[in-house]
Amino acid sequence: MELTYKLNMKHILPLILALCLFTNCSKDDIESKEYTYYYPTDEAYIAAENIPGSTEGFDPKGIAIANEKLYVINGNVLEVFNALTLAHIKTIKEYTKGTTTIPLASLTSVAVDNGRIYVGSTESRLFVFDESTNAGISTVGNGQWWQTFVHVFGVVVRDGLIFVKEKNTSIKVFETSQITETSNWNLEPIAKLNTLNGGTEVYSMDVINGKLVIAGRDAKSYLYYNIANIKANAANSLTTPIEPEKIPLVDVKPIAVSFSKDWAVTSENVGSASYLRLYPKEEFSKMNYKAVLNASDILGQNKFGTIVGTAQLDDKIFLSDNTNKRIRVIKLNKSVMAEQNN
Repeated sequence: MELTYKLNMKHILPLILALCLFTNCSKDDIESKEYTYYYPTDEAYIAAENIPGSTEGFDPKGIAIANEKLYVINGNVLEVFNALTLAHIKTIKEYTKGTTTIPLASLTSVAVDNGRIYVGSTESRLFVFDESTNAGISTVGNGQWWQTFVHVFGVVVRDGLIFVKEKNTSIKVFETSQITETSNWNLEPIAKLNTLNGGTEVYSMDVINGKLVIAGRDAKSYLYYNIANIKANAANSLTTPIEPEKIPLVDVKPIAVSFSKDWAVTSENVGSASYLRLYPKEEFSKMNYKAVLNASDILGQNKFGTIVGTAQLDDKIFLSDNTNKRIRVIKLNKSVMAEQNN
């Protein structure tokens, strides 16, 4: 029987090869192909009832994660949670330094970097706190819109630079070393950037591969600024602000962007729909926008509202859903499917 089997295969193999010539099959075609899919599921959420003693409605805006803590802008206060357990840690209601106390109000944005917390307010101030003690370090701006800032709608801090989004088309750039325990509130920026289109909404920003990236909701594009170029042209930019590189997205309105180890985690509005989108980080850095996750809800339910802030910790994605007044915690799931070609 074994000899007969071999003889048959001797005649069959040429037939298979001939068939491949006519059907353009290859070795890859007769092997299985694997496809990777990503999909979100609801994990948890944070709302007003999760904040002990809270008597006000939850108004989540900018968010940040640092050292396993989740920082959430909530109307006139900054909420701090354990990012792993979601347990509430504290509510920061005021800036205190020595005998000076300034109640927080009209907050928009938060960033954490190198032991400091930076909080932006539309009352034309940037508050700087110590991350460990939450004691005040300094303030930039004195609350008058015609002074240092015309309101503050966004802040991100990275590699010694502070980027502050103002009203309209202005971003002011400072060095973190300018802010000390004794620094003046009316600091001069080292550079200025032009966002092309204005706005009075919360702006989301982050840094990737030496570039500042802004979710340009009014410009309908992501805005890229080369940080080395900002430093090289800082003096000139005070007269003529630096403009970004961008690719128009036509119907897409980017609302939020943040970068994790592997991903660009974004929210985008298309018409009246809000989408959570995930892009491979390196491709996004090159302005190649091919999302591997594109969801306006969770498995057909629980539609997203306007997501004004995003962050990721391990396989959890945190979304500041201002429409639904929640921080939504989404689990990122991965599925590998094999397609067998016969």
